[in-house]
Amino acid sequence: MLLAAAFINSCGTITDARALLHENALYVVSPDIIGPEGPLTSAQAERVIRQREAHQKVPTDILERDIAFEQAISKAPLTTGNKVTLLRNGPATYAAMLAAIRAATNNINIEMYIFSEGPIGKTFADALIERQQQGVQVNLSYDSLGSFGTSAALFNRMRAAGIQVMEYRPINPFQARLPWSFGHRDHRKMLVVDGRTAFTGGINISEVYGSWPSSTELKEAPTSEYWRDTDIEVQGPAVAQFQKIFITQWKYQKGPELKQCDYFPKLDQHGGQIVRVISSVPERFSLIYVALISAVVNARTNIYLTDAYFAPDHQMLHALAHAAKRGVDVRLLVPSNADEPLIVSAARSHYAHLLKAGVRIYEWQGEMLHAKTATIDGVWSSVGTSNLDWWSIARDNELNAIMLSHSFGHEMNETFFEDLQNSKEIKRDEWSHRGLEERLKETGAEGVEPLL
Repeated sequence: MLLAAAFINSCGTITDARALLHENALYVVSPDIIGPEGPLTSAQAERVIRQREAHQKVPTDILERDIAFEQAISKAPLTTGNKVTLLRNGPATYAAMLAAIRAATNNINIEMYIFSEGPIGKTFADALIERQQQGVQVNLSYDSLGSFGTSAALFNRMRAAGIQVMEYRPINPFQARLPWSFGHRDHRKMLVVDGRTAFTGGINISEVYGSWPSSTELKEAPTSEYWRDTDIEVQGPAVAQFQKIFITQWKYQKGPELKQCDYFPKLDQHGGQIVRVISSVPERFSLIYVALISAVVNARTNIYLTDAYFAPDHQMLHALAHAAKRGVDVRLLVPSNADEPLIVSAARSHYAHLLKAGVRIYEWQGEMLHAKTATIDGVWSSVGTSNLDWWSIARDNELNAIMLSHSFGHEMNETFFEDLQNSKEIKRDEWSHRGLEERLKETGAEGVEPLL
């Protein structure tokens, strides 16, 4: 009976994005833009967008149509005055996160799908405990399924130090509040320090990103030997949006009462990046998925996608194929090996259709590609936790940051092409001659794609 309930709760549906995309009224909504001094007037907001358009070498509809569409469906504002730092792979991300944690003076909020108890997990636990003992309030949320392999002792040690700890939807139904759901998980990875610095991306607190000889020494891990992933560090007004999402989730899940802290300090300008933070929950259609489809539909020049678990529904496949057919340079980077083997076969089941349409497909040749990024027309970029599989789209809590920036888009494109150097391009002629065994695997994986 429990297995049946788990299976039913694991099934989800994907919204009809095409119906939303044909709602013309959604494309004329004025974007809400927040700066360091508060909301911008309509005239100020228009000037901000026009300044971005002035740097656009090739015309694009992203800045006109897509940001209005995102505003209409998500209600999440654009924020100006941000500094966004691209962090490539676990060691660089962990070093930046630990530096921010150790410099915290008021509060730390951390939300993780996986919080391991290996050397990396213990390093983070020690850093969080040290800050808590120095009067910084630490609030930690971890997913019960994602952190299933972590013993309760690690979290109990943090609780004993005064850290507020919440287990998201315990997989033991006798510990969980009703209604119990095995399939609805919190897949977000987010750290907010003092309400001034935020991190997000695909990186969990886990040993798969490299190993360290001690809890205090972090070394750069060879990309080919460990998981390849991407995060960002954000400073500026956008951090308040990350903080709001964390606190909303904490209260909705009835976590321990949050202590009084300065969670929303006044945020100064740190840079020139425009950022929108979008979160998704299964109770509502995936704002992240629909926003990405909209950006793909409105692309004019290029679409570069990196995705760890590529098993989308027909809407995304149609959008990518149609973009390639109208002359957009569409490139997809996916893993050749994955921790979920069916995902690789599920992704490959779509290669023939996409290759025929003109999409260029690459497979990462390292240990595991876990990044979830996109850059479109050199100005619209996304980094976050959401994959293009049914779990992310229909069943998980996810979080993505969208950056409207030519400089950041250029950096994203450079990173994408660097990754292609360690990848193999799938050629249409060669793919058409693949063996029967591979074809059978693809057929089987495609048949269970809604469960992946």
